[in-house]
Amino acid sequence: MGETGKESGIDIKDLLVRENIAKREDVEWAEKEILKNPRKQVVDALLEAGRCHEKKLASLMSALYGYRLVSLKMLVIHEDILALIPPKIAEAYSCIPVSILDKTLTVAFANPTNLNAIDEVQIVTGKRVRAAVAEYSVLKECIRKFYFAGQKEDPVSENDKEMDPESDELVCLAKQVREDSSETQQEETADLMAMASQAPVVKLVNMVLLEGIRRKASDIFIEPWENYVRVRIRVDGILEEIVKPQKSFGAAVVSRIKIMSHLNIAEHRVPQDGRFKVRTQGREVDMRVSVLPSSFGEKVCLRILDTGSQAHDISKLGFLEKEQQLIRDCAKKPHGMILVTGPTGSGKTTTLYSILNYLDSPQVNITTVEDPVEYQIPGINQVNVRESIGLTFPVALRSILRQDPDIVLIGEIRDAETLDIAVKAALTGHLVLSTLHTNDSVSSITRMVNLGLEPFLIASTVLMISAQRLVRKLCPRCKYAYDLEPEMYPILGLDPAKKIQLWRAKGCSQCRKMGYQGRSVITEIFEMSPDMLDLIMQGVSADVLKAKARANGMNTLRESAIAKALAGETSIEEVFRVSTEDQELNRSSKGDAHED
Repeated sequence: MGETGKESGIDIKDLLVRENIAKREDVEWAEKEILKNPRKQVVDALLEAGRCHEKKLASLMSALYGYRLVSLKMLVIHEDILALIPPKIAEAYSCIPVSILDKTLTVAFANPTNLNAIDEVQIVTGKRVRAAVAEYSVLKECIRKFYFAGQKEDPVSENDKEMDPESDELVCLAKQVREDSSETQQEETADLMAMASQAPVVKLVNMVLLEGIRRKASDIFIEPWENYVRVRIRVDGILEEIVKPQKSFGAAVVSRIKIMSHLNIAEHRVPQDGRFKVRTQGREVDMRVSVLPSSFGEKVCLRILDTGSQAHDISKLGFLEKEQQLIRDCAKKPHGMILVTGPTGSGKTTTLYSILNYLDSPQVNITTVEDPVEYQIPGINQVNVRESIGLTFPVALRSILRQDPDIVLIGEIRDAETLDIAVKAALTGHLVLSTLHTNDSVSSITRMVNLGLEPFLIASTVLMISAQRLVRKLCPRCKYAYDLEPEMYPILGLDPAKKIQLWRAKGCSQCRKMGYQGRSVITEIFEMSPDMLDLIMQGVSADVLKAKARANGMNTLRESAIAKALAGETSIEEVFRVSTEDQELNRSSKGDAHED
């Protein structure tokens, strides 16, 4: 749709009053009404209450935003096209399908600016939706004519609206769960399987999975509470609520996911882990499932591992050219250890897989040991840790080293035993890649010493340590520049004599009003130079190491984030959200200056 109106900052509510489409008091009434249902907009409330001029509104939508104005009175719509949108969805969102060309479905809406309605129709149909506009009363008459002719209309409840979308395009590639040998458990399992196989439950689960994949979410959370179930997705690191089904659907939804994941649906007392695949839009997507008992039922977390939207390429992750070259140079060394640090969800595994992808060739033997294996990569031997049967990181690593690997990836170094084996592997001619949970790169040295590793072994094996975070990228369609406020210069360590421009985004249909689209990496790479090795051997503090590394040209996480903001890739708000002030570095620098 044309974004002229939005981008010029026109407020639709003021426009409605100015163009005599609705009265000011009616608009104020509608603003209060939509608080009861956040999925609706002021325009929806006005149309449903008959408090606006429908014909003028449709003309305004067409003229201002560029929507095609559809005349439905004489239109004949084919049954196959009508079948794409269920009657309840058509009724709930005041929309009707008009025509289809390839995979693009033209749908007439009374309010085509309601992005929630368009998103819902896209989920239901599995098609790219092209919104058009039609008069509200004519559209409603057509819905009754085409969908409810000869039927008594059935009011649509909020839960019906949420669960009705059909997801026939989504195909689960998992088999049915195994039946339990106990007769009592068999009866309970049969009841749960019957509940999980009901059409509303299947449609709800499919809709949630499709919505997560479509929005490129990293995780889906299904959380039971006392009176309802909350479903949220994590998009670009931020949680968004997408649906809130009735409490009665909670157990059935969890059972449905357990069936898809080969888990025991009669077991509710202990955590369970599994995975399954779905096929949608011609590609397969892996789903990693974790089920955890909680106070009000079982909570489910699904990690979406979509290789189609995941780039395992060092050059596409957001690293600067200098950082990419440093990573490649260290990765090309015949032996040693490369560590990537950061909290959960900071992209550590993606970075390590990108290094593996860069190194992979028929001449190299690569083996990984992970808990669990996230992305399955052709040509690379991947071992899944299973502590329940004694296959731990140390046990798997000892066996792997007898398989004569050239490169070993360890999912995470959690304990002294795993670290000891990893260091010995690096000393005996292997390139070892792994992760640690530390706040910055230099803290990893302290962490390894605390795990019992001698400083001379760190100096002998570690090639580089990269601490990283992920910042959201500004939407390229709606971002705009502004002058940095004077009081921000000292906070960011910038020269006040220079005029600095930063960037923000207003939010548009492309980024779903968020202002951000996608993520990029910020990093702090600690390279083991000869003077660093000497300091580590002396056992100096992390502050001294960081100050020396900074003097050698290392950018901190905060500096890397500021560089992204200055380049227009992210906002200064993201800089403060993701990175912390370099207080330790400042203290260390002051200390060194005092000593001098």
